[in-house]
Order: sequence, then C-alpha cells, then structure tokens
Amino acid sequence: MKLTSGLGGQLTIDLGALARNWSALDKVSQGALTAAVVKADAYGTGIEMASKALHAAGARFFFVATPDEGVAVRTALPDAHIFVLNGLYPGAANLYIRQNLMPVLSSMEMLEEWLTKCVERNEAYPSAFHFDTGMNRLGFRLNEAVVVRERIGRLGYAPQMVMSHLACADIPNHEKNRTQLALFSSVMNQFPGIPASLANSAGLMTGRAYHFQMVRPGIALYGGRAVVGRKNPMAPVVTLHAPVLQVREARTGETVGYGASYSLSRDSRLAVIGHGYADGFLRSLSSTNSRPGAKVFLHGKLCPVVGKISMDQSIVDITELGANLPRPGEGVEVLGPNVSLDEQADAAGTIGYELLTSLKGRYNRVYVGNGYMPGE
Repeated sequence: MKLTSGLGGQLTIDLGALARNWSALDKVSQGALTAAVVKADAYGTGIEMASKALHAAGARFFFVATPDEGVAVRTALPDAHIFVLNGLYPGAANLYIRQNLMPVLSSMEMLEEWLTKCVERNEAYPSAFHFDTGMNRLGFRLNEAVVVRERIGRLGYAPQMVMSHLACADIPNHEKNRTQLALFSSVMNQFPGIPASLANSAGLMTGRAYHFQMVRPGIALYGGRAVVGRKNPMAPVVTLHAPVLQVREARTGETVGYGASYSLSRDSRLAVIGHGYADGFLRSLSSTNSRPGAKVFLHGKLCPVVGKISMDQSIVDITELGANLPRPGEGVEVLGPNVSLDEQADAAGTIGYELLTSLKGRYNRVYVGNGYMPGE
C-alpha cells in the first residue's frame, strides 16, 4: 500500500463501518435502547469523529469514563445524553451540571455530594446508580440498596437509570453471568419503574434476559471480538499500515533485535518497519526462537515479526516474498482485512481492547466512510 503522507504510519478509521456496527447491534437489542460507549478516545478511534458517526446512526446515549471525555462528546453533540462511568469526581459537581453530564454514582459519598448540590440549587439533576454485583470494582454494595432507596425517597429524587456490569459476559455459559443477573434483578426490585442497564457488548449478544431497558456496547462497535469462541460478526473499523524503512540481507546464525533473543536459521531478507511500542505495537508481540509473535501482511503474504519490538521499529522476515520485495516508504498492513485486531491480540496474549486503546502513536489519521453521516 502507498501511504497517504509517505512519512509515517497511517491509521484509517472507517466511520461508515462504525455506524453500521451500531445499527446491527441496535437490531439485536430491539426493545431496549442502544447506547454507545466512547471512553478512551472512542477506543482509540477519536472521540469526536466517532461520536458524530454513532449519533448519525441513531445513538443518543453515550458512556464515557471521565468528565473531560464527557465535555468532548458534549462539544461534538449538544443534544446527547452522556453518562460518566467513573462517577462524580470530588468537587466537580458544578462542571457536570454546567455540561449536562450524568455521573454514574457508585458510593454513598458520591450520592451525598450529588444530592447536596441538588438541594442547594433546588433542582433534581439526573444521574445513574451503579451497584456492584460481582466485580468488586466501582459500585454500591448490594446491602446498600435499601439505604440508597430510603435516602433518595426522603428527597423525592429518582435516578435516570440503575446499572451494573458483567464480569464474565465474554464467556456466555459462565455461571457468574446468571448469578449477576439474579443479583441485579433483586436490586431492581428496590427501584420499581426505574430503567435498568446490565449488558455490555458481550452481554448484548448473550441473550435478551440481559438487555433490560438499555444496552451499552463498546468493543463490538469498533470491530473487536466480544464473545470468546464465536466468530466475530462485526465489521472491522480500524486499518493500520506502517512504512518500510529498509530491506536488508542477514545470514544464518545472526541475531535480530534487542537481547539477541532471535537467531536466524537461514539466510534471510528482513524488512525494518517504522512502527514500535511507542506506536501501540505492543512489545508482547515480539518473537523469539521458541515463541512466535505478530505477523503483518505484505505483497499477498503473512510475514512474521522476528526479534523484539523496539520503541520505534520492528523487524519482519520477508524471505518468503522472493524477488517481490517492498520499497522503502511502502505500507505494511499491521491491522486490517488480512490481519485482524483479534488475531494480533491473540498473538500478544491480550485482548482487542488493549490493542485499540494503545493506538496513540505517530500516525497520519485518515477517516473514511463519512458519507454515512448526514450533513458531513
């Protein structure tokens, strides 16, 4: 591939695919509202552009992690309903109110600070309540449900939504899913008439029992695998190409990269790629003689990374290309139709989430598929 700039890596983000993924999930979740999780810079795709594409597809409810992310979505989408998953940061209530952000309250301290502000301004500002049903992460304890209900009852306050989060939704038959569903249903008995939300991407795909009134897909929107052991039905959103810097000859027995952990077993041709862990190409994608690492796609073939990935460069064995060698400046597919996000994540021993959110490198970002968005 010829890179657009010719001077560095190119990250191409297909906004049309992103919007179509949301629409596909919205069809699966019929009967429930389909939100969009756009935290972590919309999983590395760019929060402003991604939010606009998702809004054009029909999304009206957005989940971010921090108030700063909420402000970014508010700037892009004045009419969006925005929940802040990390809750109410101490002393920041005025910012949430000014930007019309809804904190996902998860402790008595957060609740008291928010209610104090509501009383002070004589306004029932909206929020969501998060109950921990088995993650031991953020969330009210289950035994606090009655206390929370009684506290808001004295003020006549009601949340916009009550939610929890599944720990093992990526394994649909895991017993913990059914346990959490039962616990969450018991919590909801304390809040009759209040909308509920439990399902992330995997929960959405697991079954309607998990949908309640709102689903919150994240990774599936961006083309990543949500459920272990199933074919990923989502369209890829991100394509990544990195430039060839140099092609070189190397001899049998010579070593490649830092630590000399990879020795060549044959005379080889190597391509040095301008792409390293500073660009989100994780060091865990390195290879040794005993452990394979990542592969990239070049001239119709998958070519293995050899040796350790360094900060700015990685090295690829292109011997199998024969005389069909790349030229400096040519783009190598690191992520795309021939090397999926999930395949690279598996090679790194991680998940697609980490790879996507690591793509903060020195890329020329190119957005395509804008035609899907009305008015763009």
